Amino acid sequence: MLTAVDHVQLAAPPGSEPLLRDYYADVLGMTEIPKPAALAGRGGCWFRADGVQLHLGIERDFRPAKKAHPGLRVVGIEAYADRLAAHGAPVAWDDLLPDLRRFYSEDPVGNRLEFLEPV
Repeated sequence: MLTAVDHVQLAAPPGSEPLLRDYYADVLGMTEIPKPAALAGRGGCWFRADGVQLHLGIERDFRPAKKAHPGLRVVGIEAYADRLAAHGAPVAWDDLLPDLRRFYSEDPVGNRLEFLEPV
């Protein structure tokens, strides 16, 4: 029986960790968590916020997915969108789902992210 999603893993190109730290920690407001010692040598970085974990793993031939993405719930979606835009991140609103406000954005390496808030 499934009970929860433990984490979502996204890929990133080699050497992108400083960009990822700036974006996920400073822009999104997540906290970086240490990778286990057995995995730390692979590069990448892990982040969490209020029970949500995103793991960024290094992929040598990285290409961001065009459709696949995590959907992340937020509170105060207008202010959150303004925060991302103020940091230069794209914000594309989508009103196709009833009872949800949502927008799409991208991290600095092109990973698609969806942000949602129930109306």
